[in-house]
Amino acid sequence: MNAPSVRAMSTAASGGPAFGPYDGDPAHTLLTRLTALRERVAALVEHRSADDPTADDPLRGLYLSNDAVQHLLRAWPPGDRPEATTADSAVTAPHATTAADADTDAAGALGALDAAPPHGSAGGRAGRGDRLAWLAGRTRLTELDTALLLIALAPDIDRTFEPLYGYLNDDVSRRRATVGLALDLCGVPPHQAAARARFHASAPLRTLGLLEVEEPERPFLTRSLRAPDRLIGHLLGDDTPDAALLDLLHPMPVPLPAPGADDFVRRLAARLHDGPLTAYLREPREGDGLAALASVLDAVGIDALRCSRPEDHVPELLREARLTGRAVVVSGLPERPGPLVRALTAATDVTVLLTDPRPYDPHWSPADPLILDAPGRLAGGAAAWQAALGPESETFDLADAVAPYRLGGDRIQRAALAARSLAAFDGTPLTAAHVRLAARRQSASGLESHARRIRPDVDWGDLVLPDKPLVQLHELALRARHRDRVLGDWRLSAGGGRGRGVLGLFAGESGTGKTLSAEVVAADLGLDLYVVQLSSVVDKYVGETEKNLERIFTEADRTDAVLLFDEADAVFGKRSEVKDAHDKYANMESAYLLQRLESFDGIALLTTNLRANIDEAFTRRLDLVVDFPFPDAGQRLALWRHGLVHVPSDDGIDPSPLAREFELAGGSIRSAVVTAAYLAAGRGDHVMADDLLEGARREYRKAGRLVPGEAVW
Repeated sequence: MNAPSVRAMSTAASGGPAFGPYDGDPAHTLLTRLTALRERVAALVEHRSADDPTADDPLRGLYLSNDAVQHLLRAWPPGDRPEATTADSAVTAPHATTAADADTDAAGALGALDAAPPHGSAGGRAGRGDRLAWLAGRTRLTELDTALLLIALAPDIDRTFEPLYGYLNDDVSRRRATVGLALDLCGVPPHQAAARARFHASAPLRTLGLLEVEEPERPFLTRSLRAPDRLIGHLLGDDTPDAALLDLLHPMPVPLPAPGADDFVRRLAARLHDGPLTAYLREPREGDGLAALASVLDAVGIDALRCSRPEDHVPELLREARLTGRAVVVSGLPERPGPLVRALTAATDVTVLLTDPRPYDPHWSPADPLILDAPGRLAGGAAAWQAALGPESETFDLADAVAPYRLGGDRIQRAALAARSLAAFDGTPLTAAHVRLAARRQSASGLESHARRIRPDVDWGDLVLPDKPLVQLHELALRARHRDRVLGDWRLSAGGGRGRGVLGLFAGESGTGKTLSAEVVAADLGLDLYVVQLSSVVDKYVGETEKNLERIFTEADRTDAVLLFDEADAVFGKRSEVKDAHDKYANMESAYLLQRLESFDGIALLTTNLRANIDEAFTRRLDLVVDFPFPDAGQRLALWRHGLVHVPSDDGIDPSPLAREFELAGGSIRSAVVTAAYLAAGRGDHVMADDLLEGARREYRKAGRLVPGEAVW
């Protein structure tokens, strides 16, 4: 029978011309495809039954006769059959009497194996050619182990082994090799303890995840052997990772220029050249350790399996590393890292690199890894951004745009991609605004549960302040941009564990622009502003306030944002003489804050209506104290005019009399303009002078002050 080829069937499956023109009838198309499949099945049946002595046997498939077995052996394609070696006599060879004899017989059954490449060769990638030989050499399997593994995986690669194994097992339903059959094929007596030990749970084949011994309830010699599907796929050239790991694996960040970390990268790369290594990198900030490892592995030429939360899949992860010769990288350990660290450090034949912000705890594992401190600020810097953005970043001052951000790991890569996407959406070249917006979105924060986020929508033009506080605010933004260079590169940090944070105090009466100034500074830096909600911080129970503050400071340390403690007197007030338990615990809160501010790495601003209420110990730790004076008549006039910029007003409206007669702060002037705008909107008209006057009077009344021109009753 002439059957259609597989190619013809594929063409038919797509509704192509092999079966005539497509007439648009779905039922006809499906029947056509089934017809092609039926012809293919008929051809295969005819081909296989041509010289099969059991073709007419009514019990075919339920048992195997000698004739059927000989037919299977003759059916091996002549061109693919291996040359006769001692393997032809492996089944009938006399039983070995020692473990050494067993390895000798196994070597004869397998033939010579190529020497495995040293650790890290071929770029750390899986060996080419004979992958089984490469794997056996790298994992130091004995020749008996390799022979047993080959016997176990044979039915998964060539289905003709299934009936043969069934025949040799004397049970046609048991179509996999058993322990006893595997030992027989290797010429090893089943009572030899050393040979039986190769199947124990602690034996290399099983601890490495290369062999499974199934059916533990059966007698030892009749237990089935199975090779994992991932191992078979790898030996056949498939490098797709284990399905259990697909959702856990992440790409390593692209190595970026890391000024100041070259020595660290060089020394760790040299150590990896010597062989497998287990190391723990404590990172000062999330992403620093991962960035360092990316540079190290790139320098030594080893690929990595970067995995997140692999607690439930450690065996699969280690097996994948052994098969492909890659290093295991785990960034961010679970809350209880002991079980994971113990399981990973036990694998001495695999390079395992761990990184986490916490210091290493010896209780995590009895086998300590190499403990190192990752270089700080490795992932940031204009050079890293330049490498990620390419020539597009040369049209603006990139260093100034990215100075406030301390993104780590692959966050710079993702921010660069997002910035390009934003520019493409706007239909404009890449700008600093695109880069800042993308970077801000990459700085994920958990501060929302403790603070109110403000996306700044103001700039320096919205501030009406005297020159002195304005200069100080610009200096505050300058410190935030260049703190890493001054305190780090130039080594001007005070030492003693002091962080690189920027701390400022804004002092002045209510409404003088303290909160607005904080928002302007955040906008200038391209950062979000988080206003701490004191209701979520202060707790009546002893010690809870400190815990809440610690959560805020910890999250702020890892987030690129500006932290604002509005009305800071509540938590940064003066310590007092201890007269009762309340004073004692209040002083404890202040002492905690003093210590925590020393190690703070973020940007924090405090506002207060009365500077004298702030403890002098806090003031000493501040970088800048900005005093916001009450506006004079000239500044009040500027505030009135600034508030009316976007408000439809009568031509020639002059707020000068209001600025002279009403002593209002900037916040009150804004409220007066809002009141006037509502009055005008209610009439469907423009804002008039009377509307502004009424707004100013209402602000005076709210403050309990006497309104100029009104009679006193």
